[in-house]
Amino acid sequence: METGKPNEVKDSNKAKGGFARAASLSDKRKSDIARKAAETRWGQSLPKAIVDGQIIIAGREINCAVLETGKRLLTQSSFLTAIGRSPTAKAGTGIMLHDNLPSFLGSDNLKPFINEEILASTTPIAYITTRGQRSLGYDALLLPMVCEVYLKARDEVKLYKSQYHLGKTCDILMRGFARVGIIALVDEATGYEDLKTKRELNQILEAYIVPELRPYMSMFPPEFLKQIYRLHGWDYKDGKTTTPRYVGKFINKYVYEQLPPGVLPELQRKNPSEKGQRKHKHSQYLTEQTGIPVLDKQISNVTMLMRIAREKKEFADLFDRAYAKYYQNRLPLVIDVLPETKD
Repeated sequence: METGKPNEVKDSNKAKGGFARAASLSDKRKSDIARKAAETRWGQSLPKAIVDGQIIIAGREINCAVLETGKRLLTQSSFLTAIGRSPTAKAGTGIMLHDNLPSFLGSDNLKPFINEEILASTTPIAYITTRGQRSLGYDALLLPMVCEVYLKARDEVKLYKSQYHLGKTCDILMRGFARVGIIALVDEATGYEDLKTKRELNQILEAYIVPELRPYMSMFPPEFLKQIYRLHGWDYKDGKTTTPRYVGKFINKYVYEQLPPGVLPELQRKNPSEKGQRKHKHSQYLTEQTGIPVLDKQISNVTMLMRIAREKKEFADLFDRAYAKYYQNRLPLVIDVLPETKD
């Protein structure tokens, strides 16, 4: 008689049950489970990224993030790719060699050009991404420092032949950094950055807000209010003219705050609240060409999310996925570097 069969059957049934449960979970639920499992496995001590993005320099994509501590990081894989190395770090360590140096700085010919500041920055930093996953990155300042090491070695004719392409890559990157750096320095020295921000805000306000009050026209359809009432478990009656004060806060948060930066504060300035009441509706101050269409689209989007949600917490989660900063599609920062010309 064979032994172990009952246990094998139980294990098989458990596995089947696990697969069936996994298949029935929504993508969001799977993501939440993975995030919580990651937090349990790695603990709560890892810093979290609050925003992320991408820089493209001369065709090289560099993924970056800013931690809650304020530290700027470049992801390990894109850092390695940027300097011409393999994006896969051995055993997740950054391919550490002797003397605690990563492989891209481990060659003996480079060591005379490595200072204490570089040594202190070569340890990869573990962190939690905006999507709740564990990742590794390097201090963003390490990239230009590594480039300087290769360029100094090149200037003193110390590069090995196998490193020539790395020296050329570092030269391209440094020229890209210089372009960005000089622009940032001039903007900071002249105060142009603040002026540019103010100009952009003025352009937004001109596009969205009218100088004179528009005639009142209801922008929020009955279905919008019905869904708010349903999610909060309130009784809705057609034709009801008064609504709970919370409805106004809900509209501000999920509708008006999603308009371009500066629009809601300007609406609140032009249409102040007096003793908890406003004389007019915010929508009366929006332009017909830009403001009203954008507002109408936002109302429709929020209504759709409310219809999908079974209760208010699920709606809040759906809204965060659709509109939170780290879920929004961002255009990468592209820095073009002119190709070298032959004399």
